[in-house]
Amino acid sequence: MSLIERNITVSFRHQVHFTEHVFAPTNSLLIKIMTEADHHAPPKVLVVIDEALAQARPPFVAEVERYFNAAAHQVRLVCSPLLIEGGERTKNSFFHVSGIHSEIDRFHIDRHSYVIAVGGGALLDMVGLAAATAHRGLRHIRIPTTTLSQDDSGVGVKNGINAFGKKNFIGTFAPPYAVINDFRMLDTLTPRDKRAGYVEAVKVALIRDADFFQCIESDAMRLRQFEPLAMQRLIFRSAELHLKHIATSGDPFENGSARPLDFGHWAAHKLEQLSEYRIRHGEAVAIGLALDVIYCRRRGLLDHASTERIISLLETLGYDLFASELKHVDANNNLNVLKGLEEFREHLGGVLTITLLEGIGRGIEVHEMDANTVIAAIDELDQRHCRRLEMNERVAS
Repeated sequence: MSLIERNITVSFRHQVHFTEHVFAPTNSLLIKIMTEADHHAPPKVLVVIDEALAQARPPFVAEVERYFNAAAHQVRLVCSPLLIEGGERTKNSFFHVSGIHSEIDRFHIDRHSYVIAVGGGALLDMVGLAAATAHRGLRHIRIPTTTLSQDDSGVGVKNGINAFGKKNFIGTFAPPYAVINDFRMLDTLTPRDKRAGYVEAVKVALIRDADFFQCIESDAMRLRQFEPLAMQRLIFRSAELHLKHIATSGDPFENGSARPLDFGHWAAHKLEQLSEYRIRHGEAVAIGLALDVIYCRRRGLLDHASTERIISLLETLGYDLFASELKHVDANNNLNVLKGLEEFREHLGGVLTITLLEGIGRGIEVHEMDANTVIAAIDELDQRHCRRLEMNERVAS
């Protein structure tokens, strides 16, 4: 038998821009990004907007259209922006992906065109999958509009939808052509959605940067009150650390079994599913982090003082760290949340690798978790939650 073998290296440029009022007539950033490559004609543009964003900002769709109309000699908006529901529902079937494929075909969007997604992380995931699979990959620009998508998911290289009861079962690794974080997009978010993204910054600080964790602690009350400058500091540094991991970890497309950026996520993904996505991703990750941090202390990996700092920070930022779904059981009286470990094991090719902590800013990988210790950590979270509820009731009375 003969063999032909070559090592092929593919490089990707991954650019994340920070701006305000991206669709203002005086802001040329987006147009510059789309026209930096040589085009024989003005490139076509298909825009998809999160429906909730359009409802929260009624003039927004017209603003986008005016922006492109003013630059019609440079780029060509092929139709009015598509309005598609955001949130986890948009990822629970292939319906919207297929719909975007249909529009890509209808308007002859090619590999020199652009598909722009404006919305939260779920919409970006879904539109990214459509762009990555049409013509084997179109130029995709993300404009994240939530704290969570600006500091974590929107700056990554993953796209996907849910299937077979599993989060992100169908998806691709496809770096976007560009990401534009417009801080003004956060203005209309509810407090719940503004808060949701803080936890991913806490996560990456815990496994990568103790100084950043201390900065979040210092800004905790300002973040709780949603002060813009504090939020911008958090988003920028979190995005920077996530991007650094993607670029320098040696495994940007997760071919191995380690997924350090998924610290706290094995339980979080299962909680989202068990709650039928009533618990949002950031809220589930906060619970997942708290669970894993207490687990680390109980296993002797993390000292008590560090554990209390982490849990207290999450509480100060406004997160509830317990959900009844943690104690849901199956027909055999086994905790459903523990199935999240097996789903992670399956997703990683049969070898479980979970990131835990041996100190603030110092992640460590383990290949097994003791179920009894996980259950004890859940009970501790439950008891702490009950104490906080009782204390709040006394204060209120």
